[in-house]
Amino acid sequence: MRAVWVALALLSLTTPGLADAARLRTQYSGVVNLNDATAAQLDLLPGVGEKAAQRIIEQRTRRRFQRVEELVRVKGFGKKRFLKLKPHLSLDGPTTLKVEQVLPPPAEGKEVVATNR
Repeated sequence: MRAVWVALALLSLTTPGLADAARLRTQYSGVVNLNDATAAQLDLLPGVGEKAAQRIIEQRTRRRFQRVEELVRVKGFGKKRFLKLKPHLSLDGPTTLKVEQVLPPPAEGKEVVATNR
């Protein structure tokens, strides 16, 4: 049984595309307008799910956001989580957040050489 797992692991590393898929990282660009974004748009934010998006919408129906820092008033959004999201938050303009899967950049100055010894 162990040989089967080892064979599958080796196959996944040598099959084109599978190894690259394992190394993909998520890249976020653009902003989300806290006062106008839909639940689906808020859900695109890193670490924000459906329930958190609904809590943001409930908060802004009671009182529109005057500053992005007011997000910490929403249950589940502390300072640490807010700081992670801050570059992607806005109060005016359109929501432009895009989520892409990209390969990490190659390490600079390091050449990868495969040797068989």
